[in-house]
Amino acid sequence: MLEIRFHGRGGQGAKTAAMMLAEAAYEDGKYVQAFPEYGAAREGAPVQIYVRISEIPIRIHYNIKKPDIVVVLDDSLLKSVNVCDGLKNILLINSTAKCLDIRKKYNFQGDIYVIDATKIALIEINMNKPNTAMLGAVARLSDLKVEIIEKYIWKYFENKLEKDLIMKNVNAMRVAYEQVKECRI
Repeated sequence: MLEIRFHGRGGQGAKTAAMMLAEAAYEDGKYVQAFPEYGAAREGAPVQIYVRISEIPIRIHYNIKKPDIVVVLDDSLLKSVNVCDGLKNILLINSTAKCLDIRKKYNFQGDIYVIDATKIALIEINMNKPNTAMLGAVARLSDLKVEIIEKYIWKYFENKLEKDLIMKNVNAMRVAYEQVKECRI
């Protein structure tokens, strides 16, 4: 079972990204769970969203304490939230920060991947909504097919956005898929 914990701020699309990821995995024949955790959240408040993806039915129903992957949509959260808490393997951060600084601050010995999803979103969709770009990076780090995620982006946004804006989101996802880099130190 693959367990992923998303960290973001209200209004950035972290919940949307996590739900789209789960739906895409479901469309690919996987069993999934996805649920948010936030209090009286408002725009800008920290949020966590949990996603489980499995080949077999998922029988557990609680927050993810030891995720395989942590996805951070807003690197300002690194100052106030211990995003590495319980993390087993991969830390994926939307950031321009230097890998060494991230590794030193958290003393995290696992794999760290950095993508400037905000820049990609600003270039591709002309909005500070890094969620679809981060989906591309997550696809690269997992066994999820980028084509399935693309299909689900179209499905999710078909009644919410104009076709050209959906295509821009797909482009942002594909650019991030190609550009995500492992921090080698």
